[in-house]
Order: sequence, then structure tokens, then C-alpha cells
Amino acid sequence: MCLCHFVPDIIMPDPVQHIAKLLIIAGITIAVLGAILFLFRSSGIPFPGKLPGDIFLQKKNYTFYFPLTTGILLSIILSLIFYFFSRK
Repeated sequence: MCLCHFVPDIIMPDPVQHIAKLLIIAGITIAVLGAILFLFRSSGIPFPGKLPGDIFLQKKNYTFYFPLTTGILLSIILSLIFYFFSRK
């Protein structure tokens, strides 16, 4: 006999639990990264947006910024995160 008919609707279905866990992990990760950036802001370590290889041109009335190195680094980090979370 299946007990699934007797379980109240309060218990979340499996896909919702998965998304909830993912959002909690993402929130904790963002909070930890924010704390790290806050604590080490004056340490001289180049953070994303000011890395060597980011293109920044400033003229008299024109500013161009292209975060090339930051984009590559972010792509590598996100690829590794998705790789490790997608493994079963």
C-alpha cells in the first residue's frame, strides 16, 4: 500500500526541495563572498573588475571598460561549480 496518498500537502515535492537547497547554498555562497570582499578590500589583492588584462580606456569625455580577464575567470569558476554539482 502506498503512503503517498496519506502524506499531507505540507511536505514539499522533490523538485521543490532541490530548488530550495540550491537557493540556500547560493545565498550562503554570496554571503561568504561578500564577507571576504569586505574584509580584504584594502589588502592590495586585485579583485574582479580590476584584474590585469581587464581593458580600461579613458579619454577626455569617453570611458570604455571591458572586463576580459574577469569574464574568463568567472567563466572558469562557474564551469567548475556546475561540473561538480552536476556529477551524481
